[in-house]
Amino acid sequence: MRNHLAKNKLVIGSRGSELALWQANFIKKELERKNRNLEVEIKIISTKGDKILDVALSKIGDKGLFTKELENELLKGNIDIAVHSLKDLQTEIPKGLKLAAVTKRHPVQDVLISGKKGTNLKNLPLNSVVATGSLRRRAQLLHIRPDLKIVELRGNVPTRIKKFLESDWDAIVLARAGVERLKLSKYISSIISTKDILPAVGQGALGIEIKKGNSLAESVLKSINDKNTFIEVTAERSLLKKLEGGCQVPIGAFAKIEKSGLYLDALVGSIDGTVTYRKKIKGTKSDPDKLGKALAKDLLKAGAAEILGEIYKNSRAK
Repeated sequence: MRNHLAKNKLVIGSRGSELALWQANFIKKELERKNRNLEVEIKIISTKGDKILDVALSKIGDKGLFTKELENELLKGNIDIAVHSLKDLQTEIPKGLKLAAVTKRHPVQDVLISGKKGTNLKNLPLNSVVATGSLRRRAQLLHIRPDLKIVELRGNVPTRIKKFLESDWDAIVLARAGVERLKLSKYISSIISTKDILPAVGQGALGIEIKKGNSLAESVLKSINDKNTFIEVTAERSLLKKLEGGCQVPIGAFAKIEKSGLYLDALVGSIDGTVTYRKKIKGTKSDPDKLGKALAKDLLKAGAAEILGEIYKNSRAK
């Protein structure tokens, strides 16, 4: 057993971006606030996704793009906790690790940044240029507005906003959570309803991964786990796993616990936006995994299997 465990000290592994460090510091403060005898340290670890910034996410191959190095450090015992934006965490957790906690979710929507308050997807000028690094956003944007020209955008949140301000693009689309967490809300022109664009699986939630058998980490993380969010994202991640989706596939999903049950809304779209399959299902919050699988099967039967098959075939050919 390592010394720091005996002293009730835990080490968080985090990527070095401004947003990742915000997330790690948030978890550190919450853990120390709720566990008085606990000391938490942050260790910065660079991932493949942080180093390759000039290639589209969909072309890199996305298994563990922003998580693998953190997971290796967990398995080696060099860190106790890895904090992820849950949307970056693959559905197949490596052997020996587990998703131990999920924080209460920030609002899940995407936002439009256009330089002018009140601008939204509907009133963007004809043939506007919109930048995004997400195939999920690309597919849904083009489905709503086939006239848009979509260009590639990579980098962390402040970098993306800076690129936009220095460009001649009409708008960019980002996750509301990242923009608001970094106090950059002044740039938001409008919030995009989930009726128009479904978020990425797990968007808005932080996922905390640990090595199995790390009893101290597992014990203290119970204090910050949000049970309802955990149930909701379990349904979404179950759907994504069944569809074998990731950065290379335009899949959106949003689960929400209501008084009458657990609702899951999901979409699979073609990259050019011409074809989308969107369905909603209701179940009980006692079995979110089953709900996710059931909706995935519905989407596959409806025609999503053909879209996914074509995308996977093309990605393998490259």
